[in-house]
Amino acid sequence: MRKKNVMVAAALVAAATLTLSACGGDTSKDGGQSLAEVSTPTKTKAATVLDRPYTKPNLVLKDTHGKSYDLREATKGKPTLIYFGYTNCPDVCPLTMSNIAVAYKKLSKAEQEKLQVVFVTTDPDRDTPKELGKWLKGAGNPDFIGLTGDFPTIQAGARQIGVSIEPSTKDKDGKVVSMHSKQVIAFSPKTDAGYVLYTDEATAEDYTADLPKIVKGETP
Repeated sequence: MRKKNVMVAAALVAAATLTLSACGGDTSKDGGQSLAEVSTPTKTKAATVLDRPYTKPNLVLKDTHGKSYDLREATKGKPTLIYFGYTNCPDVCPLTMSNIAVAYKKLSKAEQEKLQVVFVTTDPDRDTPKELGKWLKGAGNPDFIGLTGDFPTIQAGARQIGVSIEPSTKDKDGKVVSMHSKQVIAFSPKTDAGYVLYTDEATAEDYTADLPKIVKGETP
């Protein structure tokens, strides 16, 4: 009976994590990942270890300098965090990147040089390379990688790791919003597989505790 309860709890964590929503808006629909891919929560509430790690997305986009960036090649063998969001997000996106930035600054110089933090826009029509670079300096860290490109390519890459995004739309007040799942996925430097998932409830303290292990490819 106890084992069954643990499985149910894991499923609930997954369902709560992978909802598709506009930043600052209500959740609307499931992000599409199979609940069977998620194991029991790790020691931090915000982190979940995946039973079936994700293959790193096959994405070739433009970085903040307008240069071609092959995600798989550029981050091969490196600990990597990937997050999909947009610069005009009023709350979740800047908070998530800020929390990661706080933890990043507490890593040693050697650890910082290894860790790749990648922010992929879900609103490429407005998020130009220049805008991404400017935003990352304020909401995250200038060492973080910002990527943009055509929407279909970004959407297809996101789906490869269970992240759902939809084209930007206007709300009833005429404000442009981008619908996207809000998880951060950590990829191991040992396997290049996405093995840990963080919800938008992850705090700076959560990342501070976990990133040294992520850098080593260990389970937090």
